[in-house]
Amino acid sequence: MTVPDLARLDALNARLRSLPLPPALAASLDTDWEVVQTYNSNATEGNTLTLAETKAVLLDGITVSGHPLREHLEVVNHRQAWRLMRRLAAQPGNVTEDEVLSLHRVILTGIQTLDAGVYRRDRVRVIGPSRISPNPLKVPELVPPFLLEINADQAHPVLVAARLHYGLVAIQPFSGGNGHTARLLMNLWLIRSGFPPALLPVTERASYYAALEEANGGKLAPFEALIAERVRVALLELLEIVGG
Repeated sequence: MTVPDLARLDALNARLRSLPLPPALAASLDTDWEVVQTYNSNATEGNTLTLAETKAVLLDGITVSGHPLREHLEVVNHRQAWRLMRRLAAQPGNVTEDEVLSLHRVILTGIQTLDAGVYRRDRVRVIGPSRISPNPLKVPELVPPFLLEINADQAHPVLVAARLHYGLVAIQPFSGGNGHTARLLMNLWLIRSGFPPALLPVTERASYYAALEEANGGKLAPFEALIAERVRVALLELLEIVGG
């Protein structure tokens, strides 16, 4: 994977930020992001609701027959977590432990309620066979210094967003919902840094997991490049929409 052209990302983002975004268009984009981000994040984790079915659940409030209640809850919860992330992103500042726990709490409420917003109490395996998760007793000691390191990172915001995403997945602080939470935090960082949210489409799940596995092996650059590419795609799509 090629090294990301960060200067190009900055130029595209500057052009996007210079263009007016009518309120009606902004509202339409917000609704579209809620549906598309929810569908892709859930599908990446194995939810079998289609994009059209996810849209029906979110916009029409219907229950799709043939799908378990858990899958419907995953859809509704992710939208609520996305909305929380957007509210948090509107407030400048560092990513805090409370924000991490709050986002996770929304993701798992009603699904694994006892685990929602609570650090895991058991050992789990991180994505791929090459990495074993930290001892659960150490998790509460690992998250604060990790966030301190992220908040102090002076690298390009897109790279820091990728490191935030991967770092949380590497720690696996929760018994479930780590991927959802990591992707939400990545977009929290991007939006606070003045970039649009990036979409990790389920159609590229294999590349996504492969890059995470390389990061498990100590090679973070491919994952950073993957996130940078998704930011580039988001910028180009938005520029096309707003006529830039």
